[in-house]
Amino acid sequence: MAKTREIRTRIRSIRNTMQLTRAMKMVSAAKLKRAQERIVRARPYARQMQEVLRSLASRANPEAHPLLRVRGDRRVLVLVISADKGLCGSFNTNIHKTALGFLESLGDREASVYSVGKKARDYFRRRRVPMGRDWADVFRTLDYTVAAEIARDLMQRYAEEDLDAVYLVYNEFKSAIQQKPVVERLLPIEPTELGPGEVAEDYIYEPDPATLFATLLPRYVEVRVYRAMLESNAAEQAARMTAMDSATNNAGELIHSLTLHMNRVRQASITTEIIEVVSGAEALG
Repeated sequence: MAKTREIRTRIRSIRNTMQLTRAMKMVSAAKLKRAQERIVRARPYARQMQEVLRSLASRANPEAHPLLRVRGDRRVLVLVISADKGLCGSFNTNIHKTALGFLESLGDREASVYSVGKKARDYFRRRRVPMGRDWADVFRTLDYTVAAEIARDLMQRYAEEDLDAVYLVYNEFKSAIQQKPVVERLLPIEPTELGPGEVAEDYIYEPDPATLFATLLPRYVEVRVYRAMLESNAAEQAARMTAMDSATNNAGELIHSLTLHMNRVRQASITTEIIEVVSGAEALG
């Protein structure tokens, strides 16, 4: 049986770890609150813009702008948004599995990956998946300019007909205990499906369609990328808070179990010493 000194050392080590996990939980809870406020403010604008632009795409002439043209899906780019750090439960694992499964479903099509976050970059490099650009340490000070930079790169490649389709893979924030991996098509802009009897009538534009599309469509793509990054950031903080809470509780249970074990060891040691004293006294008598 382990000596009481060894058990005390182990309990002390676990207690120090528990203090760290409790502190990390509190930090993640504070970050989650801010991230949740940002995504709640961004969602209505992003959803309304998506609804309007998808409706526009279903009625407008596809040749009116490069981002509306559908060319098939032979050359596909997947933008995977993960975390820069670990210690957030299955957050990164789920997004990696979802992205890898989607890439495998593409079959023999030409597929490559852009990554946001160190975890996705390192994961796909180890598996020798064709990689393009990557962005790391962007969630420390998440800013719209980063999303705009990513979106501009994707739009330029699509407009130059270097790509046929672009997809987003990210964790959507549902609640503090639930995050959902999502795969969405970003480019070309997916039109709204018309119901039975509906006619795809075009709009009357003011100003002209070229000017309107040149302003709205790039803005739409930037907002989609930015919203995905906000969703991922909130989901990451929620996953880390939950993981650290679970780790703190497990550490407490382990300390309790080791304390009981230490008491049994000490009691057994005392009992053995008493037996030895009594036996020695009887032998002398």
